[in-house]
Amino acid sequence: MKKFKFTIRGQEFDVDIKEIEGSNAQIEVNGTVYDVEIKVDEKAKKTPQFVRKAVINKPGEGQIQKSAGASAIKAPLPGTIIKIGVAVGDAINVGDTVLVMEAMKMENNVLAEKAGTVKAIKVNVGDAVLQDDVLIEIG
Repeated sequence: MKKFKFTIRGQEFDVDIKEIEGSNAQIEVNGTVYDVEIKVDEKAKKTPQFVRKAVINKPGEGQIQKSAGASAIKAPLPGTIIKIGVAVGDAINVGDTVLVMEAMKMENNVLAEKAGTVKAIKVNVGDAVLQDDVLIEIG
């Protein structure tokens, strides 16, 4: 495989690496064959490890305040709003398409999961949204 020439305390050694298999190697030193074990120190991984700190909200912060019977339609996945099919005050039924969003290069219809009246539209056409962002509030 590879040949090396070592000098240790003035004495020369011709080393020929014959075969390496896992952590074992067969080498020849000045004509004598030896089976040796190779020990390698584990190197630190170069892949960074991200650590996210826990988000601690104050009471009521970051939560939707629900009044009696109010609910919200949330984004099922990250994407961009390309069409809004309802307006504030519209009555909607379960299964109605309320808006269309583009996600993963596909158009996805967002359907109403609950019947009611549209109280507020929290997004505009062209807005980028994350998963679970509130899109429409229903009362």
